[in-house]
Order: sequence, then C-alpha cells, then structure tokens
Amino acid sequence: MKNTKYFVIALFFLFSINSIAQIKTELVTYSDGDVTLEGYIAYDESVKDKMPAVIIIHDWMGVGSFVKEKAEAIAKLGYVGFAADIYGKDNRPKDSQEAGKLAGMFKNDRALMRKRVNLALEEIKKKSIVNPDKIAVMGYCFGGTVALELSRSGADVKGAVSFHGGLDTPTPQDAKNIKGKVLVLHGGDDPFVPREQVAAFEKEMKDAGVDYQLFIYSGAVHSFTNPAAGNDNSKGAAYNEKADKRSWEAMKTFFKEIF
Repeated sequence: MKNTKYFVIALFFLFSINSIAQIKTELVTYSDGDVTLEGYIAYDESVKDKMPAVIIIHDWMGVGSFVKEKAEAIAKLGYVGFAADIYGKDNRPKDSQEAGKLAGMFKNDRALMRKRVNLALEEIKKKSIVNPDKIAVMGYCFGGTVALELSRSGADVKGAVSFHGGLDTPTPQDAKNIKGKVLVLHGGDDPFVPREQVAAFEKEMKDAGVDYQLFIYSGAVHSFTNPAAGNDNSKGAAYNEKADKRSWEAMKTFFKEIF
C-alpha cells in the first residue's frame, strides 16, 4: 500500500512536469519604412498545431517588462502573445513626460497609429505557428485606444480588448468597419476616461451595431492592472487587485468565445 501511494505521487509529479507549458520568447524586428520596430513574442513551443494569436499593445511607456509579461501570460493560456511596438525601437520613453509626448503624437495622428498596429497584424500573420484566421488585439491605457483603432480600421481581427484605455476617436463613424467583437474593461472612477466619453463610446458601438461588452469596476481608476501605478486613487492612476483579476478573467472568457 505504501509503495502504491509513492507510485501515485510520482506519477502525479511526472504528469505535472510534462504538462508545464514550454514558453519560448524572442524579439521580433519589423519596420515602417525607415523606422525599426521591435516587438516581443511568446508561445508554447510544445504545441504543434497553429495557435490563435493575441497582439498586445503597450501603455504610454512603450514596450517594456509589463507588456512582455502580459505576452508570456497570454502564451500560458495557449495562444501566441505578441507585444507589438507602436513607437519604434529607438523610442523608449525615460519618464512620463517623454511618454506623454509620444502617446500624444499618435493620438493626434490616428492614421499613423492605425498604420503601426496594422503592421503588427501583418507581422504576426507571417508566423508559421499562428492561425491567421484567429487573431485578436488587446491593449493597456494608450494601448487600449490603439486596439480599438485597429478594429475601427476594418482589420480582420476576431476581437479587441481595452484595459483602462481611452475610448474616444475623431472618426466614430468608422465603427461600422469593425468586423469582430469588442470588450472594454473600465475603471468606474477613471478621471482620464470620464463618463461622457464612455457614453459616447456606447452610442458609437450601438449605432454601428457592434457586438460589444463594457465592464465597469467600482473603485478602480486608471492603470488598475499595473502594480507599478501604486495604490493612491487620488492620483488618478492606481493598481486595484480586484479589478485586475476580474478583468483578466473577463478577457479569458472573451477569448474562449471568439476563438
């Protein structure tokens, strides 16, 4: 009996070790004319079939540890995670002042924003491990805005997810171009995305007949998924553990549905 018990335990650990995802990561270089873009890809190399892919758009600080960790987390769910680069390899903000200028430049030039994120879409479709018919996009803060603009551009993506992202657009009529579903995860007390902007977004989606979902998390402000934002809501941006976990679960359910 004792030996049988140890044998069962040994089998359990063997199974657990073999079932651990073999996550591979690598930098991906692509370009927009003379501008070099450098993204980050993560996937389970033990999977032999083509996988759905999720493009992940960084916040205003650009491609860094936060968005790379999200790419790896997406890979552990069984998808290919691709942290795309909107700013360019040589544009990595050193502080919030630089980040604000860069994000502002793209927010004021939606054509360029859409071009850069569509280049990321084209790049991930080239990967042999990716099922080109099953691609979604998600983004954080600035990246949430970009994710929605990719959908508004008419790109062939199954869905778009915005985590505490800006919801405004200079061309709300472009919502008619959206081909996939939309999920917005929003902090109820976010001072940077006021209720009027949320209401305008809902009208935009309804007028275009888009299949969308809007989750509002009470007590959460901007950047609620990022621990680096601290915990002081009075600053307008702060981490909220409940909203972080709930929004991630909502995203997982959304991806299961569209894929």
